[in-house]
Amino acid sequence: MQQGWESEAQNWAHFARMPGGDMSHELTNKPVLLEVLPPPGRATLDLACGEGRLTRLLRSLGHQVVGVDGSPTMARLAATHEDRSTVLLANGGQLPFADGAFDLVVAYMCLQDFDDMPGAVTEIARVLEAAGRLCLAIPHPINSAGSFEGKDPGAAFVISGSYMEPARLSDVVERDGVRLTFHGEHRPLVAYTRALEQAGLLIEALREVTPPDSEAERQPKERRWQRVPIFLHLRAVKPR
Repeated sequence: MQQGWESEAQNWAHFARMPGGDMSHELTNKPVLLEVLPPPGRATLDLACGEGRLTRLLRSLGHQVVGVDGSPTMARLAATHEDRSTVLLANGGQLPFADGAFDLVVAYMCLQDFDDMPGAVTEIARVLEAAGRLCLAIPHPINSAGSFEGKDPGAAFVISGSYMEPARLSDVVERDGVRLTFHGEHRPLVAYTRALEQAGLLIEALREVTPPDSEAERQPKERRWQRVPIFLHLRAVKPR
């Protein structure tokens, strides 16, 4: 999956930086992230920062933030943006930081794209200080397990395969003439909670996210996602 995202880096940057290109981020995901995000502290890590949009948001909120990404092109795009964020090329399973280097790690819409998700969560716990927090967001596992039979608000949501079994995903979208393939893996919720448990992190907040009414009014087909959660946000803490 890491190589898949390297191949899509330029397309992703176009998608993420295009005004109105990712309204799900702007109208649905970002407000919930801001709700669960702790205030700025000593040091924040933006894990799998991509082209840097979340790194820039965190900096604007006052966080002392470092971004890391395993894609050379993504890391270069993030580091060469006009705000000159600090970004390192690094594998999420082997982070180049000392134990307890951060009081906050943000893993925003990325853990579903890690080949070794439990290993990445273990590394997150290692670089967090005691009482440090992890904020993560992923496509809700019910979302990645099935699909609606149509686009009308009352369309049935069907899981035709297995919710419990992991499955590689390859979703294609097109915006402004640019075709982007999302590379990821469906995993059940228990895969993530077990990874947190094994890493010694405790869940303290969880949100099942649906589009707001404003988004459903703008795109009536989105009303179906007000019945089934589309994203999941979670905040976990490393015990003292």
